[in-house]
Amino acid sequence: MKNFLMTIAAGALAFIGAVHAQSYPSKSIRYVVPYAPGGSTDIVARVLAIKLSEAMGQQVVVDNRPGAGGAIGADIVAKSPPDGYTW
Repeated sequence: MKNFLMTIAAGALAFIGAVHAQSYPSKSIRYVVPYAPGGSTDIVARVLAIKLSEAMGQQVVVDNRPGAGGAIGADIVAKSPPDGYTW
């Protein structure tokens, strides 16, 4: 039983290096804000995008998609590829 657990642990550790080898982010990040530009939510999102860009070394683009009480913006994020580049 001990050898079996050690084999599973060694197999799991073998994949950790492959996961760390991937660089994220390798392209710009789309930050969807479901409110109109110029409002307080937009201002906070833009300040946050600047700080995130500096910290991550990649551009964070604010994309305002107002309408339907935020449902349009939420729908865009929900239908985007699950790759972490659309927030």
